[in-house]
Amino acid sequence: MAFMSWREKSADALQHGGVIGPDERLPWPQTGAMGVQHVIAMFGSTVLAPILMGFDPNLAILMSGVGTLIFFLITGGKVPSYLGSSFAFIGVVIAATSYAGKGPNANIGLALGGIIACGAVYTLVGVIVQLVGTRWIERFMPPVVTGSVVAVIGLNLAGIPIKNMAASNFDSWMQVLTFVSVGLVAVLTRGMLQRLLILIGLIVSSLLYALLTNGLGLGKPLEVSGVLAAPWLGMPGFAAPVFSAPAMLLIVPVVIILVAENLGHIKAVTAMTGKDLDQYMGRAFIGDGIATMVSGSAGGTGVTTYAENIGVMAATKIYSTAVFFVAGLIAVLLGFSPKFGAVIQAIPLPVMGGVSIVVFGLIAVAGARIWVDNKVDFSLNKNLIVAAITLILGTGDFTLKFGQFALGGIGTATFGAIFLYALLNRKA
Repeated sequence: MAFMSWREKSADALQHGGVIGPDERLPWPQTGAMGVQHVIAMFGSTVLAPILMGFDPNLAILMSGVGTLIFFLITGGKVPSYLGSSFAFIGVVIAATSYAGKGPNANIGLALGGIIACGAVYTLVGVIVQLVGTRWIERFMPPVVTGSVVAVIGLNLAGIPIKNMAASNFDSWMQVLTFVSVGLVAVLTRGMLQRLLILIGLIVSSLLYALLTNGLGLGKPLEVSGVLAAPWLGMPGFAAPVFSAPAMLLIVPVVIILVAENLGHIKAVTAMTGKDLDQYMGRAFIGDGIATMVSGSAGGTGVTTYAENIGVMAATKIYSTAVFFVAGLIAVLLGFSPKFGAVIQAIPLPVMGGVSIVVFGLIAVAGARIWVDNKVDFSLNKNLIVAAITLILGTGDFTLKFGQFALGGIGTATFGAIFLYALLNRKA
């Protein structure tokens, strides 16, 4: 498989709303700026997941960068994607380690062994897909299914900023101010400013937050003492795995969710770029699986392709894999800088919530675009029923439990859509 070489497009392409494809790139300074934006987009979730499991957040940042670079190498630089901490592991890791929810996880080794085993199974699935091909994907996942799955990836995440990132009425209004700021940047600016709408909107909203709170006393003040106290350089907390059969049996089934997420993300990027990425599906699974094993070996969380970064691509129309190569390198460097982690953690939660509303919404709209571009006929009851049920399962986070393993909203929506379509797609 030939490795990616990018065709450079001039910055003038940005002035006319041009699309930058996976095999293209902007000049390196603009590519670097886009890489920073993608690092910020993934940061909130990549840090939050390890905190909830008792892992080291800085190590999670480091391993997200390493994982992204592994994914980039295995896919030959053909698939634009960022790999960050997967939330699918949280429930099973807590169950396997009996984590109390505060401080470092004393039984982290058990979780790491399970994460490595899950990555190994995931890699095996990728090898099978690579050998057999992706024709079965087109058969079982037509546009009505893929559009529904992509849409629920965004809709399923909607509750995070709405319910968990606004503790007061002031915070809710700050979310409004944030997504309005992002919208104004998207509509009123041109060129590179427009492509950096998430980053610029976040900076502007953070400054307004500081003015309203620290200056006028309207809400919780912006706290920077943690930034000042954090060292510039420091080693993250590495940990060794422990292989326990009960823990591995509990954690390995998460592979179902990882496959569903990666599949939906690749379909979303295919729809947005107009380039058929199904041929790289097996390599994408292998890359994600190996990245998960490497992360678990060092003490990091399991990783997955990130919907947040797909939302950024949808907003900027820049799909260059060079951006993710740069973002991976930046994350690796920042993994050794507690100062950077403190800066990102200092960003006000409602501001991050406002940005998340934009990003998650863009993912949901990308699903609808798949329907429109493929002229899905909703006068056919089979299409109508599949889409209707899938959207509600995903948005409502419908969960099915198999013993201690739980298949959450994205998983039930994905496999539900596939099975429903197979059941209903019968000739009278």
